[in-house]
Formats: sequence, C-alpha cells, structure tokens
Amino acid sequence: MISHVLPTYNRAPIAFERGEGTWAIATDGTRYLDLGAGIAVNALGHANPELVATLTEQANRIWHVSNLYQIPEQERLADLLVEHTFADTAFITNSGTEAAELAIKMVRKYWHDAGDPDRYEILTFEGAFHGRSTGAIAAAGSEKMVKGFGPLMPGFRQLPWGDMEALKAAISDRTAAVMLEPVQGEGGIRPLSDADLAAIRQLCDQTGTLLVLDEVQSGMGRTGKLFAHEYAGITPDIMMIAKGIGGGFPLGAVLATERAAAGMAAGTHGSTYGGNPLACAVGAKVMQIVAAPEFLAEVNRKAALFRQKLEGLVAAHPDVFDYVRGQGLMLGLKCKVAPGELVKAGYDEHILTVAAADDTLRLLPPLTISDEEIAEAVVRLDRAAGRVDG
Repeated sequence: MISHVLPTYNRAPIAFERGEGTWAIATDGTRYLDLGAGIAVNALGHANPELVATLTEQANRIWHVSNLYQIPEQERLADLLVEHTFADTAFITNSGTEAAELAIKMVRKYWHDAGDPDRYEILTFEGAFHGRSTGAIAAAGSEKMVKGFGPLMPGFRQLPWGDMEALKAAISDRTAAVMLEPVQGEGGIRPLSDADLAAIRQLCDQTGTLLVLDEVQSGMGRTGKLFAHEYAGITPDIMMIAKGIGGGFPLGAVLATERAAAGMAAGTHGSTYGGNPLACAVGAKVMQIVAAPEFLAEVNRKAALFRQKLEGLVAAHPDVFDYVRGQGLMLGLKCKVAPGELVKAGYDEHILTVAAADDTLRLLPPLTISDEEIAEAVVRLDRAAGRVDG
C-alpha cells in the first residue's frame, strides 16, 4: 500500500522535534550537529531568538491578506532587497522553484514586449538545479529530473559547465538569456570562476542577452558575500533567491532591474501566498541581520577556519576524500567514495550532512556556527570517515 505521505523521498530514519542553533534534537533526545541547515535554509540556526520574536509578534497581528491589498511588510522586505542589491524591483514568492518560474516568464515577456518574440531560448549549464517544476526541470535538463515527465517545455539548451567557448558558440539571435548558479549546489558545490562570470556578463552585454542568476542556495551570506556574484564585481539582470532569506520560513523572491522587469505589468503574474505579512516580516529581519558588514565578516572568518580544518581532514583520509571546494560556508568535500556512505556514517556520529552530485558531500551549516562547533564538526566527520575508510 502507498504511504499517506507521497513516497517521493528516501528519508533517513530520524525525526526531529526541536532545534537549538546549530543542533537538531531528535524525538529520542539525540542531539545532532547540523551541517545541512535544512539544505542551506536555516541560515541563522534553529529557533533563532530574533526570528522567533519577529514571527511571534507578526503572528499576533495578521498572517495573510492576499495581494489584493497593500502589504507594508512586503514593501519593507522589497525595500531592503533593493537597497542591498543591484535590483530596482522585487516579486516575493514562497520558494525557489516559484522564483525560477517567474524568472523564465520575465525573460520571455521582456523579449515579447521588445518586439522580438522569436528570441526565447535560454542557455543553461550541465549540473544545474533550478527547482522541480516543469519549467525548472526543462531548464536543467538532467535525465534524473526529466525522465518520464515529457514532453518538456521547449526553449532551453544545456551547455557543458564552465565551457566558455561552447557558450560563445551557442549564443545566437534566438538567445533570450543565460541562466546559471554562480556556485552550483545540487551539482556538487562547483563555483564558477570570477573571471568566467565576468566574461559571461560581458558577453551578455555585447549581445543584448539577459543574465539570470540563481542564488537560491548561494545567496544570503552563504559564500561570505551577501550574494556570490559580488565576488566577480558584476550584477545580473534578474536573480532568483530563496532558502536562507526566510531563515527557515518558506520565502523566496525574484529581483530584477527596471529594464528586465519592464514587461511584467499588472495581471502578468501573481501568487496567493507570495509576499504574505508573516513571511515578509521574518525575511526583513533576516535581511537586517545577514546584510550587516560585521555579520558577513564573521562568516568569512569562520569559513577560513572551517576550510583549514577540512584540509587537514582530507589529508588524514586520502582514500575517502579528494579535496575541498566551495566558497564561504558553502563547502563541498569531493569524495573518492559514495557521499551517501558518509552521510549514513555521519548519522552514527550524530552529525548531519547532505550528498550532492559529482561525488560531493555538502557542508552547509548555519552561518551562526561557532568556532567550537566547527572544531567538533571536524572531529565527528573524522570519525565518520574512519567508519567508511575502515
């Protein structure tokens, strides 16, 4: 018999009842050091007191009114997003997948209104992940996500990751946009070099192509900058964000320049729950905390410490690990064994990690992780590696 919960996940046999900062506490009382953070979602840790206070205050006021009316909390969040980014405008969503769908619509509408509706092709890259909707899986194009779900939405073309010559050759008078993650998350914590990202921006400028960045996983301070593209000194035309922006509350957004968003007039898009007061109050508090220069400086300091200790871990287990890669606290251990084995070994050592493609173990701790917890994490990863190595 099918389970009451649709069985689309291979779940670990662990259930959590509460969390405290970097720790998730299971129903049997076992404390797990959480290096997954809900897949880069719990940016400020579990049950963060400031977020709890903000959520409780707003919950006692009003939760939902719909976008038929003005929503001050939504306007406040949009103001903060515009203030701290390249964007002129923001549409608030509930998730990264919703953000991806809007980004695709925005690109297509831009060229339609520009009088060039045949310019609809969006170039993406092998290893990408933009969500699980029909549009998002068509954009990524991997067999794992698209098999059995055809016919796919047309108008996407996947290129080899980081192959600049292939990108130059692919851009044509049909190319509407280039869409990519500055650091691939599901694809294995693979950062695009600053030089390549700058070259892509220049290529888009030369051809009039829109640049769409997916910073759902790499954004909100995860890499040590508010957004990862800042390292390359460039800005996109459209950007999708989610995960960390809500600190654990479902929230996302599409940010855009006025030019890129020109086609999105009243009636062209909508969302019943998107931009609700409860989510936006939490998101605004997260932005106030994470965008502070001193907070980002701490992320970078802790990231350097963590990476240094992980380099030692790799050296201690040459048959298990190959090398460390990533940026900030978006780190990956490239493995010589199946990363799923290390995830399972980690359960025995009471540490939570996340597997990714390209034989990579993802380490995405809350950005508030302490130095002591970083040291403890490496001790537990060392023991987990010993279980696999043994």
